[in-house]
Amino acid sequence: MDLVQLRMFCSVAASGSLARAAEQLHRVPSNLTTRLRQLEEELGVDLFIREKQRIRLSPMGHNFLNYAQRILALSDEALSMTRAGEPAGNFALGSMESTAATRLPGLLAAYHQRFPKVALSLITGTSGEIIDRVREGTLAAALVDGPVQHDDLNGCIAFREEMILITGLDHIPITSARDTQEDTLFAFRNSCSYRVKLEAWYRDSQAAPHNVMEIQSYHAMMACVAGGAGVAMIPSSVLKQMPDRARVQAHSLPPEYRDTATWLMWRRDAFTPNVEALKYLIIEQFDDRPLNDELMHPLNATE
Repeated sequence: MDLVQLRMFCSVAASGSLARAAEQLHRVPSNLTTRLRQLEEELGVDLFIREKQRIRLSPMGHNFLNYAQRILALSDEALSMTRAGEPAGNFALGSMESTAATRLPGLLAAYHQRFPKVALSLITGTSGEIIDRVREGTLAAALVDGPVQHDDLNGCIAFREEMILITGLDHIPITSARDTQEDTLFAFRNSCSYRVKLEAWYRDSQAAPHNVMEIQSYHAMMACVAGGAGVAMIPSSVLKQMPDRARVQAHSLPPEYRDTATWLMWRRDAFTPNVEALKYLIIEQFDDRPLNDELMHPLNATE
């Protein structure tokens, strides 16, 4: 098993076609067929289900894909680290939707200008989803609600955030979660750490929302709340950027649910020059960051 075979395997898995994968890799389809058969023989399993007009991953192939992607990602990182320690190569960064909207536009523009040899790609999702991808090795780092406690991860505070509850303009004053238990709660998927925090507020108040409706974006969430359909919790930095923010009412939350932080997380075995450069650019650019020593000393004892 070698890296060439793994790249072939991942390319066919992504495209679902030997012909398309061969074109992307500048090879002939027969070469891919031979090398993939050799890989399957070495592993002793069928990675693909081959049909007349298509090829798709077998159950074992789906499992193997995760490992193949991680091996290739680590290989790319290892190559980057040999280049005099300078940021270069592929850099897959994960981020929460809120951070991508409010913090990253200027930060990523500055990163690209300062480190033009880095090919940076951004993937957004909930904290739980993108942390899983960092641990798998398909993301080099991620900006998530933290701290995140995993033995294989390291991290540091990037930004402070203030969470607020938003309702329609005619909603009654809110002093506890019991004042919203007749409302529908709009939230992201279960893997969203902000949703977990809000559900803890309800639970600690011995209350529960009337209904929970999952929403895919903050803009859709704002529209539902502004229409009087329910309540939601969002970062105040997101609300400030919303053009229709005057159509909702913002309510303060108790400090234990209001105050949170976005963390930059990476694998302990992969503190690459690309990740290090992003860490120090955050220190340089943001005024609402914690004291430098909090950023300089990560979640775990060593980088």
